[in-house]
Amino acid sequence: MSTSTIILLVVIAVLVAGLVFLTIWGNKQQKKAEASQQQIEAAAQPMTMLVIDKKKMKLTESGLPKIVIDSTPKLYRRSKVPVVKAKIGPRIMTLIADEKVFDIIPVKQEVKAMVSGIYILSVKSLRGPALTAPPKVGFFKRMKNKITGK
Repeated sequence: MSTSTIILLVVIAVLVAGLVFLTIWGNKQQKKAEASQQQIEAAAQPMTMLVIDKKKMKLTESGLPKIVIDSTPKLYRRSKVPVVKAKIGPRIMTLIADEKVFDIIPVKQEVKAMVSGIYILSVKSLRGPALTAPPKVGFFKRMKNKITGK
């Protein structure tokens, strides 16, 4: 056998081993994510809140408790998270919203939300029509609107 054939076989073996490792590791991570999602949903409780403000901001600048920031891995501390500032009863709290829910949360309106700790899972309108996400405006449409002044 030539050296190029041996090298090709070794490369194929390494790629197959890598693929098997990634498949096993991915299945374990998926099971962990499903288990944590079930725990979050089990601890969820309904709350009525007045949404004051919502933004996507860095975790360290969000105003969340120091315990939350310290328990977050360092890799994710600088990433942007959807933060909602809301008045729940007499207290003003800073909460983290789910990515899917963040777009439909109305500002300066009262909503009924399912909350697990400081994490907003779902939102329903308390008064008025059902909540829907605003349509996404593409890059070229945004540029066209800027030029025309709309």
